[in-house]
Amino acid sequence: MTDILRYCSQRREQMVAFVRQLVELESPTGNKTAADRCGEFLAQELARRGAEVRIHRQADYGDQIEARFPADARATGHQHEAAPVMLLGHYDTVWEVGTLARRPCRELDGRLYGPGVFDMKSGIAIAVFALAALREVRGGLARPVLMALNADEEGGSRSSRSTTEALAKASEAVLVLEPAQGTAVKTARKGTGGFTLKVTGVAAHAGIDFSKGQNAILELARQIERVSAFTDPERGLTVSVGFVHGGAPTANVVPAEAVANVDVRIPRLPDGPEIEKKFFSLQPVNPLCQLRVTGGINRPPLERTAAVAALYEQARAIADRLGFELGEAAVGGASDGNFTAAMGIPTLDGLGAVGEGAHAEHESIIIDWLPRRAALLAEIIGKLSNPVL
Repeated sequence: MTDILRYCSQRREQMVAFVRQLVELESPTGNKTAADRCGEFLAQELARRGAEVRIHRQADYGDQIEARFPADARATGHQHEAAPVMLLGHYDTVWEVGTLARRPCRELDGRLYGPGVFDMKSGIAIAVFALAALREVRGGLARPVLMALNADEEGGSRSSRSTTEALAKASEAVLVLEPAQGTAVKTARKGTGGFTLKVTGVAAHAGIDFSKGQNAILELARQIERVSAFTDPERGLTVSVGFVHGGAPTANVVPAEAVANVDVRIPRLPDGPEIEKKFFSLQPVNPLCQLRVTGGINRPPLERTAAVAALYEQARAIADRLGFELGEAAVGGASDGNFTAAMGIPTLDGLGAVGEGAHAEHESIIIDWLPRRAALLAEIIGKLSNPVL
């Protein structure tokens, strides 16, 4: 057992307690008041642990936290001006305030359950204890570390993206605190997009004036067939119509309006402009109906570049020394790591907790993995600080 892993293992219960504190501070994406309570706790805790904390105020979502941990001369005498390692995550969840009342945070059979425990409040705890291990066991940080935490990732990172990208621009590498895929880290994520198709037809009485009507639902159905055909399974590009609504409350009216919301996943950066062109080139099949298309790609893909692969190989070698295998995975879901990877910054995702049930009622983490994941993260940060090791 390495010195770092021993330190983290000895603090297993402290880690559980810290995760529980975060989970019990409910922080839904759309509830700024609740999210800010959790954010304030995190800001105070990170400052207490030696970070220089700056709060980026947000109008509609919880505030974004920028916490900088400086390099320490005890660890190395020449790294103070080095670019920081960025630890990236979010503290918002998909769970509304009140979820804890029916689903309290609890331990059962070696797992910790609770809303947001897996995605991704445990990842924040892992980062906090990883940094503590480096300071207390290795004598400090050999390279500055920047932790960036936002509260709108689950809603698309609309308010935080620009700040995240600005902070990442000066970073050596980005380590994303999102949960693991099984026990693997994530070296590829699809980019995401969303489009809305709105059809306007002509309303009419379905019995008396049927021929005068122009059925918006029928037109939308034809457009749904068209966009669904954009899916290319061999390339990993998917188009999924997820929500459809329209028409009148009664069936005796030719419907004048119909709307479909469409999810798009792309594996490669050039797929974005290509799929957007296809959507915005759509024309009505029925020329007496109007079609309006809005939306676009909102997250670029995290592609497995040479830089990402090299970062993974470093992490895999570290895991071997810690006594466990570290696989890699490509997933369809996106994270804020998609933004930093698209900027060309080496990005490794899925360094958070091991568990299951993201966004599901059975969301939980495996407690015994917390020390190992914290040790892994600490050693990766250490390796990035001393690449000759």
